[in-house]
Amino acid sequence: MITSETTAEKIAAALLQIEAVGLRPHQPFTWTSGLKSPIYCDNRLTISYPEIRDMIAEAFVAVIREKYPDAEVIAGAATGGIPHAAWVAQKLNLPMIYVRDKAKGHGKENLIEGVIRPGQKAVVIEDLISTGGSSLKVALAVNDAGAKALGVHAIFSYEFDKAAEAFGEAGVPFGSLSNYSTLLDVALSLGKIKEEDMASLQSWRQNPSAYGNQA
Repeated sequence: MITSETTAEKIAAALLQIEAVGLRPHQPFTWTSGLKSPIYCDNRLTISYPEIRDMIAEAFVAVIREKYPDAEVIAGAATGGIPHAAWVAQKLNLPMIYVRDKAKGHGKENLIEGVIRPGQKAVVIEDLISTGGSSLKVALAVNDAGAKALGVHAIFSYEFDKAAEAFGEAGVPFGSLSNYSTLLDVALSLGKIKEEDMASLQSWRQNPSAYGNQA
């Protein structure tokens, strides 16, 4: 049962509960990039849990109403952000689009699916922010279409400095419903990790490329 107080803690607990997030401080995961990491996040698992996906959608709605009240379109980042964008758009009664990772190689060769008009204001929904590169591509695609990306918001963020720098340079606001720091605190309280692992886990966020050297 999820009993954490804040929304960020509730979502972190839910991700741990369904094993959308795994923490292995002594047996690191290897990402596609080759990076060694004590965490692996697969938020696509959330779509299979109605109560959790609805909690996430409601949290997105609250953020949009508070931070982006002028939003006219909800944009999903392919592929993980698409279902969540659909649920959020439905709750807000707003149009939805999604942005592919690259344009189709046939037909109209669309990069953006759905209808977005010049001047419309959009919020991008993402499942995960890592370095920020792929999320920024979505926001910039919206801008290139003549619309305006008000910001990018994800379910979870690793809180990498590189992401903050990238979004800052692009002038695109961003945020997440939960994050790595909150996750560690919740994981510790639930007995998923030990107190003696905290320093190593916290240092990974500061210098992820050095983590594999500890193995």
